[in-house]
Amino acid sequence: MSNRLNATPNDLRAFWMPFTANRQFKQNPRMFVSAKDMHFKTAEGREVLDGTAGLWCVNAGHCRPLITEAIQKQAAELDYAPAFQMGHPKAFELANRLVDITPEGMDHVFYTNSGSESVDTALKIAIAYHRAKGDGSRFRLIGRERGYHGVNFGGISVGGIVSNRKMFGTLLTGVDHMPHTHLPQENSFTRGEPEHGANLADELERICALHDPSTIAAVIVEPVAGSTGVLIPPKGYLQRLRNICDKHGILLIFDEVITGYGRLGAPFAAQYFGVTPDIITSAKGLTNGVIPMGAVFVKNEIHDAFMNGPEHMIEFFHGYTYSGNPIASAAAIATLDTYRDEGLFERVGDIASYWEDAIHSLADAPNVIDTRNLGLIGAIELAPIEGQPTKRAFSAFVRAYEKGVLIRTTGDIIALSPPLIVEKAHIDQIVETIREVLGEVG
Repeated sequence: MSNRLNATPNDLRAFWMPFTANRQFKQNPRMFVSAKDMHFKTAEGREVLDGTAGLWCVNAGHCRPLITEAIQKQAAELDYAPAFQMGHPKAFELANRLVDITPEGMDHVFYTNSGSESVDTALKIAIAYHRAKGDGSRFRLIGRERGYHGVNFGGISVGGIVSNRKMFGTLLTGVDHMPHTHLPQENSFTRGEPEHGANLADELERICALHDPSTIAAVIVEPVAGSTGVLIPPKGYLQRLRNICDKHGILLIFDEVITGYGRLGAPFAAQYFGVTPDIITSAKGLTNGVIPMGAVFVKNEIHDAFMNGPEHMIEFFHGYTYSGNPIASAAAIATLDTYRDEGLFERVGDIASYWEDAIHSLADAPNVIDTRNLGLIGAIELAPIEGQPTKRAFSAFVRAYEKGVLIRTTGDIIALSPPLIVEKAHIDQIVETIREVLGEVG
């Protein structure tokens, strides 16, 4: 890092930071300059334990050798190849590796560069699929309240987080929303999947009756709603959604940008819950967060519906300059190798119970009104300060950073998702720091 960046906050003004309180940050910057395994290092030389896998993405830990070496080698060999009408071997090798770990019958992958792009790609595939079948009346998209599906126009249209939607006009038309599944009165302090709320899936039937199911192309949900504060699906909820979609010929999309690549102890949440959607979106853990890359998986019948007409014609008019980028592909292959060689998906199952006990040990901490967990995801929900929503959690975030632990907050909820290499001692440090911080922020 240059000395200029450390000089004064004014030196930071050119970068308009995403999802950040820019003015607060630039008065007292929090700068990471290096990282290794479970820790970041700050500009002041302090170590900070990563309790969030970066932004839900560094599943294998930081600066892992296989991934670093793969990037270096690929950059020196083939830096870029056009993705339209041309290919390179790594993109095909990666695709084969990926469909080996997807649910059965999902044997095709379309590359993107982010979770947001994966979502918009999935929505376009869904609508185009119905048209390819001669069913062009299906144009509606159904999301869910409190859902987060990235920040592109399609994603915020089907998403249900008010702050992400309110500034951007009418968004996409033909979109409706099911209710979220957060039932604090019935399910507070639940360990794992809540008992109550599967019936909320039946709201999809009400929406079908309102619009007529023949107009609905797809339903999109996060199996575990992450960015809104870790909302765990009630037992049987996802299966009921699957059944209703099957009944009415509606595609079911799982947004697995957060839950994919081992977060719940299986390659994808679809396998953890035993519910196979028609389309899966992914990103984040695909390359361990090292290089932007996303992937959308589709059932074979969806892919095959496009493979008609003259062979010289483009089947699907969609894609990105960096779809299947060589360096990103190499990083993803090395990431999959790291997951496999170190048994990281299986490791989640081994440590999940310790994680669960640790998260719920905070139930009696000051101002905690709920704790919840699944796999290596956890949430501690705080009572908001009257008239100052989000301030209590944000204060906890800053204090935890000062004490050497990175947490993430969304609203007045602390969300946790450590790298899959986390040890029990790291979990203890995370929880002890949060308890200490909650006693200080009031």
